[in-house]
Amino acid sequence: MNRAPEPTEQDIARAAAATAKEVFDGSDGKLTVAYYRRLRAVGPMGVVCLNLMRAQKTSFRAKMYRGRQYRNASYETKNFSLSELVKALENVQQITWGWQHDPNTPGFEWCLYCELPTGQCSFHSASRLSGPDFTGKWDGIKGGSVTSILMFCDMVLGREVPDNRPC
Repeated sequence: MNRAPEPTEQDIARAAAATAKEVFDGSDGKLTVAYYRRLRAVGPMGVVCLNLMRAQKTSFRAKMYRGRQYRNASYETKNFSLSELVKALENVQQITWGWQHDPNTPGFEWCLYCELPTGQCSFHSASRLSGPDFTGKWDGIKGGSVTSILMFCDMVLGREVPDNRPC
């Protein structure tokens, strides 16, 4: 059963004008669904963006929730998004990505890294999904995934992005 709200024509128009940051920061389900559909329509790279953004948005929200039910639902969505992201990444050649073991995060010892044109992003997971080993290193930028992902979404949708990332 799909719990996503069906966007209206007005929501679709708002999504066409919205930046990734506006959608990420907002709590408007219809706008978010319309924006995700817009990303999906771009093709394989848009599907990568959709799953990066959904995983990041739900993970970010889960950390703020106090109720276990909402937090668990958010992490389930994050895990689903990571599984869909891995499938999408297998269909693009432009992104270096892979898994690396991180013994410093007990219970979430696997880290998925993606080297986007806008910077690195990473997600911890309780289990390793399919895909290659990541032979690179963490870039050391705490919280940098959000900026990298949002700038990448804007770039894929043809929006101008700054030449340098804020640290």
